[in-house]
Amino acid sequence: MASLFDWIAAARPKTLGAAVAPVTVGWALAAKVAAKVDTKLALYTLGSCMALQVATNFFNDALDSLKGADTKARIGPLRITASGRASPSTVKFAAWVMLSLATLLAMPLFELRGLPILAIGLPSLYFCFGYTGGPMPLAYHGLGELFVILFFGLVAVTGTVFVLMGEWLVHSLVAGFQIGCLSTVLIAINNLRDAAEDRRTGKNTLAVRFGTSFARAEIVLLIVLAHACGFYWFKEGWEQAFTMPLATLPIGLFVSWRVLVETPGPGHNRLLAISGVQLLAFAGMMCWGILRSADVMR
Repeated sequence: MASLFDWIAAARPKTLGAAVAPVTVGWALAAKVAAKVDTKLALYTLGSCMALQVATNFFNDALDSLKGADTKARIGPLRITASGRASPSTVKFAAWVMLSLATLLAMPLFELRGLPILAIGLPSLYFCFGYTGGPMPLAYHGLGELFVILFFGLVAVTGTVFVLMGEWLVHSLVAGFQIGCLSTVLIAINNLRDAAEDRRTGKNTLAVRFGTSFARAEIVLLIVLAHACGFYWFKEGWEQAFTMPLATLPIGLFVSWRVLVETPGPGHNRLLAISGVQLLAFAGMMCWGILRSADVMR
């Protein structure tokens, strides 16, 4: 029987930064432009996004095991279903519970902002399952990276800003792309590590489709793009939103170097954790930079 610690591991805490980072950056943008935001709404948004992330992880755990993509021989962290500690039906039920919680937490957002929240929320709810399930599971067709950039980057940041301000900001698209790139590093490292097993089990990630050299280059490019897009803030007069996240560049350079020289294997679990730290540190420094920048954008 699965213990509490097994369920915590199944929630994949290392990946939760992908839910926290975009909401905090969206909050910082809204707070800077609108001068004041509703903290309660921000917390509802954060809670809903975190519940969606955990639901996605639970569905991934159960469905990958059922499809044979996760086995006891995997080199990544232990999976609660594949290890036999919980049945697929139990883990899927836990995923549906988390989806219900995400929906419940999103109700005040829908009540305040209306149909746009529904337009964002319904696809988000579906793709938590559709990432590894449904008629065309994204992860099995090399679309996992695109999903993360869109939903845990662009949609999450712009959606948070809309919830808190009631309007859309072009600036949130740039911030969303930056956060989305670093969130995607997590899944790209995961796919690089598991490429050999995924190839055997028919999970056609980009690392499987185009090879490990492509996957390594993809990770480096994502890190470079996250920082390079910061020139937008420099050009718009918010220099500190560009310069302060540069403090995290050494982490990105270390991850890039290890990805290029290290053979995919258990060592990539450490790189995954470091990349999670990189994402949160980048988001934190970006928030600080946004809030400290001059009031020159709208």
